[in-house]
Amino acid sequence: MEALVFYTLGAIALGAAVAVVAFRKVFYSALSLILCLTSVAGLYLLLEAPFMAAVQVIVYAGAIMVLFLFVIMLLDPFSGGVHPDKRKYLRVLGPALGSIMLLLLFPMLQAYDLAMAPRSPDASPEAVGSVENLAMVLFDQYLLPFEVTSVLILVAIIGVVVLAKRRT
Repeated sequence: MEALVFYTLGAIALGAAVAVVAFRKVFYSALSLILCLTSVAGLYLLLEAPFMAAVQVIVYAGAIMVLFLFVIMLLDPFSGGVHPDKRKYLRVLGPALGSIMLLLLFPMLQAYDLAMAPRSPDASPEAVGSVENLAMVLFDQYLLPFEVTSVLILVAIIGVVVLAKRRT
């Protein structure tokens, strides 16, 4: 029974992730992303990580997606003023630059070994998924990536506001 639920949730997550990229309307892509994030939360529940499932639903499927939908509505993609981009070279240039970046980052990703990361003091199986250990790892070892992510989100919001103000 557990395998059936796992494969069902995995298929839903995969189908929703493909739909995020495949839909032409950005609003429907955002709704597909919510479905994908919710099915990933179900997978966390199968892994007996209820805290991670709750965080997945509350933070990502809830707060972040509300922020995304707010940005989508701020840009107003449904109005008649939005014109398709006529720069067709970007369809080739974007994936090419992304591939070059992945090739440049590949040696660094290979060198980064998660098994060599320092472990928390309490590494018993019962405490591995605890909130205290998660907070200690997040705010001790991964504080810089956590803060950089928050700054990137703030910069993206400011960029959207500037783009929206420029049109009016």
